[in-house]
Amino acid sequence: MNRIAAASAALFASTAIAQAGGLDRNQTTPGILFEEGTYVELGFSFVNPTVDGTLASAPVPSGDIASSYNFATLSYHHQVTEDLSFGLIVDAPYGADVAYPSGGAYPFAGSQAEVRSQQLTLALRYQLNQNVSVYGGLRALRVQANDVYVTAPSSGGFSYRLDADTNTGIGYMVGGAYEIPEIALRVAMTYYSEIDLDFSGLEGIAPTAGEARASIPTSGPLGGAANFSITTPQSILLEAQSGIAANTLLFGSVRWTNWDGFSIVPGRYPPDGTGALTDYDDDVWTWTLGVGHRVNDDLAVSASASYEEEQGGFSGHLGPTDGRLSVGIGAEYQLTDNVSLAGGVQYIQIGDAQTEVGSTGVALANFNNNEAVAAGIRIGIQF
Repeated sequence: MNRIAAASAALFASTAIAQAGGLDRNQTTPGILFEEGTYVELGFSFVNPTVDGTLASAPVPSGDIASSYNFATLSYHHQVTEDLSFGLIVDAPYGADVAYPSGGAYPFAGSQAEVRSQQLTLALRYQLNQNVSVYGGLRALRVQANDVYVTAPSSGGFSYRLDADTNTGIGYMVGGAYEIPEIALRVAMTYYSEIDLDFSGLEGIAPTAGEARASIPTSGPLGGAANFSITTPQSILLEAQSGIAANTLLFGSVRWTNWDGFSIVPGRYPPDGTGALTDYDDDVWTWTLGVGHRVNDDLAVSASASYEEEQGGFSGHLGPTDGRLSVGIGAEYQLTDNVSLAGGVQYIQIGDAQTEVGSTGVALANFNNNEAVAAGIRIGIQF
């Protein structure tokens, strides 16, 4: 049954949550803490989204604004004593890659934004008895928001640029699990804290739409230092799995992420200095359900579906998506006694969204019928 559980997790370990709520990309889980002995896992994910829209008032397309991206993950487990184990996770929980094609008549043509993150989690798990364990640890999150450029005709027309330095913040995770090994039952709940980040850098604004990014001043009356803070959201993850028949495992999860109130407000965007580059008004609930099956001693396969409800209202110009529905398949093959290879593919139907003309409550554009494809591979080595 362990091999079935591993294959069921392979889809999540090997592929990304493409275009998820807020800036979510990769869902961190405590799964590595439940491995046995000394175990190392390396994964690589590739995501190819397609996001485009059309003005609400005229048939003017935005073009595909979502760039493909990839990231790697690393996990390590070591059994310190019979009851105490140690885990290390390196992943990329947040990100954004938005680039409106240049040229054309779309208002935000040429605008772009890039957000990168790396996270290191160090955690311990203690087995209280055969059925109950507790775990917790520290998280160091490093975020870079660079190459931000926005050009728009609203408020008389303006162009904006931001170059922010990388910043690192510290948070924590804590949780507990209940298990019945005989039927592969495990229910685990994990809390992830907020993390505060303080950024500095340069920003500037030009009172002309379409101004070249390099010519926008970052000093003088229209530019200068950018000092701002963000707080990444707290979240709660509930995961469960159980054997339901011979060689078959049912698994699922529910994740609540507190995106309500999140915003990035450097200070000079838009020209009146009261706006946000991006902000969110609703929390996000992510539901996942899947099944895994062991085909033979070496091969196990899994399939799953995941859902995030559309929130409605207007979405930001740097992230015009709302909700998602995805389906995926994963598999794991035991290459040798101590080496396994897992992979998965995921198709994501991205929820429809509307953007707004300034803060007028008038729809600017509709982003409908968008999608993404994610694929990943993972190798695990047991020592």
